[in-house]
Amino acid sequence: MSLLVQIEKKFEDFHLKVDLESGGITGFLGASGSGKSMTLKCIAGIEKPDNGRIILNGVTLFDSARKINLPPRKRHVGYLFQNYALFPHMTVEQNIRCGVSPQDKRAHREAELVREMIGRMSLEGLEKHKPGELSGGQAQRVALARILIGKPELLLLDEPFSALDAHLKLQMENELRNHLKEYEKDVLFVSHSRDEIYRICNNMVVVDGGTIVGKGPVKAYFQNPGSRKGATLTGCKNIIEAKVIEPGKVQVPDWNQDFTVQRLEIPSDENGSNRCNASRVRAVGIRAHSFRPDCDENLAAIEIVEIVEEPFEWIVKFRYEGAKPESPPIWWRVSKALYKDGEHFPKCLGVESTDIMLLND
Repeated sequence: MSLLVQIEKKFEDFHLKVDLESGGITGFLGASGSGKSMTLKCIAGIEKPDNGRIILNGVTLFDSARKINLPPRKRHVGYLFQNYALFPHMTVEQNIRCGVSPQDKRAHREAELVREMIGRMSLEGLEKHKPGELSGGQAQRVALARILIGKPELLLLDEPFSALDAHLKLQMENELRNHLKEYEKDVLFVSHSRDEIYRICNNMVVVDGGTIVGKGPVKAYFQNPGSRKGATLTGCKNIIEAKVIEPGKVQVPDWNQDFTVQRLEIPSDENGSNRCNASRVRAVGIRAHSFRPDCDENLAAIEIVEIVEEPFEWIVKFRYEGAKPESPPIWWRVSKALYKDGEHFPKCLGVESTDIMLLND
């Protein structure tokens, strides 16, 4: 891992506490105000933590005990702000030139590097334009070019698509993914969108109330986040209290169901042996796409409560037979291609044991 962040910062009504080792493209997922952007500002040197340390590629950027606090210009960190922070009175060419490193300036390579970066970012013909004359996508490419031309050791992306219209976001995501492949260094990507995190990042952390509440490889974390908060922030619609009644089986009283589930295995000692951590299970989560009428596992009768039409899917809200009437309806998302008329939905649904998430709190 090339980035180590162990910091705390207290505000009047907020306490940021981050303990993180990161490598590759790491996504920070969390709601607004959870501490994602503040973490980036502390890494970049814009904000000073109260205590802790930040180490990048073996270089100490901040250490409260040793009284080290490098200024932003000496941290070799590139920061893409939400609003891109381009200089409005400068042209595209001039904005990009601002990011050239002192070493390259002394070597008189500015013009060459700016020309290369303009080509790399497909900004030809816009060299003399000012930020106010650019589209959102063009402005983002200029801001990214200004950062990358300085050859930073770490790239911080703070909600990079928040200023774009909806129809531009996917296009810009594709472009950004290609640029990040060429960058080949560590990236921290902040977003409140689980979809962006899933598509762009290979690792992720989940932040809530200033604290990291979960982390791991993206696909593995989405498969089983391990906590209610993690399940909620990754988009799970169906979370309900449950208890283990025997190894490999949980009971959900509100749904009037017992489910066969995977055994929850965790390391129990330094020798690497495992044991079932049944005592910590407090809830289960089932994603809305996981239910299937052709699945014999955990198959049970349902009663449909409501059907909501979306452009390409149906949201079928249901309860299991015998469920508590006051329990929230369960969401099932299903393609319209399977039920074109919005009728004749199945009377029983199953869910594979591997698709039932066991949640610790």
